[in-house]
Amino acid sequence: MLLLGAILLAVFVLPDQWDLPVVLLAAVVEVGETGFWLWYSRRRRVQAGPETLIGATALVVAPCRPEGRVRIEGELWRARCEEGADVGDEVRVLARDELTLVVERAA
Repeated sequence: MLLLGAILLAVFVLPDQWDLPVVLLAAVVEVGETGFWLWYSRRRRVQAGPETLIGATALVVAPCRPEGRVRIEGELWRARCEEGADVGDEVRVLARDELTLVVERAA
């Protein structure tokens, strides 16, 4: 967008000796900005799937003694809590065993 503005400025407004420097500067800025955003968007890998739940907190909706259910990020998951947790307790996800979350009571 900056390059297009620079071209229009050079053609219609600026004196002839400024046409080329302004367009070249705008092109360098555009290339630099594109390179920056490409680098910035590739800093981290996309995080998706149930493995991203590890470390998150969940709310117990069915007693975990030791098997129960928890709600995390709006979804219901089977959960296993060795120490037990009652409805309404907050738990922290420690691991995932297939489609069952291994949880412990949150401190």
